[in-house]
Amino acid sequence: MGRVSFGAAVYLTLTGELPSAAVARLMDAILVSSIDHGATPPSALAARSVASTGATLSASVAAGIMSINRHHGGAIEDCARQLKAIADRAMRESISMDEAATRTLAAMREGGERMPGFGHRLHAKDPRTARLFELAREAGVDGVHMQAARAVEKAFAAAKKSLPINVDGAIGAILADLGMNPAAFNGIFMIARAPGLVAHVIEEQIRERPMRRIDPVNHGYDGPPPRSLAGP
Repeated sequence: MGRVSFGAAVYLTLTGELPSAAVARLMDAILVSSIDHGATPPSALAARSVASTGATLSASVAAGIMSINRHHGGAIEDCARQLKAIADRAMRESISMDEAATRTLAAMREGGERMPGFGHRLHAKDPRTARLFELAREAGVDGVHMQAARAVEKAFAAAKKSLPINVDGAIGAILADLGMNPAAFNGIFMIARAPGLVAHVIEEQIRERPMRRIDPVNHGYDGPPPRSLAGP
């Protein structure tokens, strides 16, 4: 305690090794990038709905965690596995990463599949991706998974589709290039979301009436006004 950050401790717990200072900073950034940031995500709605019934903090947060699946938070692991398949294909077929990405996307389109980790319902270009990739490069992390992610983004652009790498794809690529087990990737997202779910549940219990109708769109914010939150 007092010697390593929370991100470094998470890395140690999952890998058995303490990361370098740069990788620890990267892990902290990954956790911060996935932290809860609104009342609309399914996990927040699930946690609030259960809290509204009079359930305990633990039960309500558990409901939020249980809602993290393939279409909410689950793209991190799925994307990492697809990026590995692209990198493996490039090696196996002795083709460029760009060509491997193009061929893989074509096959996925024919099969009616979608590439996880690309595109965002709000961001035309996810600002978190550029920052995470910057920190990854500073930590000396830029392996085949990040290369495959950039190749997929280029392939989408060549096909006139605006589907940039989103934060899930960036995290999946970075964690895979760190050599971590993809089975843990969605768990890292859950760790990041837990503080926000706790805050949602407590607010629901303290401020709202029981069994209310929770509208994912019709809500307002009355917290602290916008201000600088520059770190140390």
